[in-house]
Amino acid sequence: MNQLEKKRLDTTLAIANYAASSSTVVTAPTPGLELPKQIVLTASDTLLYATIWKIYFEEELAQKDLLEILVEVGVVAATSAGTTYLISKGSLAILCELTDWLGPPGWALKILVSGSLIGMVGIVWAMICDRLYQEKIQAIATGH
Repeated sequence: MNQLEKKRLDTTLAIANYAASSSTVVTAPTPGLELPKQIVLTASDTLLYATIWKIYFEEELAQKDLLEILVEVGVVAATSAGTTYLISKGSLAILCELTDWLGPPGWALKILVSGSLIGMVGIVWAMICDRLYQEKIQAIATGH
């Protein structure tokens, strides 16, 4: 297994772990408290992004200047992704509030949606990191 394949496997396992953990957090019905729960999940999402960054670049995300990352990724893409993320978290909070009243079938739906959301966002971030890593390796190989 080459270095890139190992990074991809480690990233896949990290995304699966965080998605499962997020699903566990939303399992318990908490009518009226779903929005605060989303704030906790957002912190978990941030840890996932930092973990994926560290897997690919072997450095803490906090050491990387945020402006530099936005330039690398593309400010428009980052802004769009951020807006989409906030809307999806708000929508998930509303969905969770509604499904709390449906009992176990609603709770199962809530778990599925929450795990899928963190999985999708994690995959998008992993694809960005993968592309940046490949560009970095190519630049090193060509001496640029």
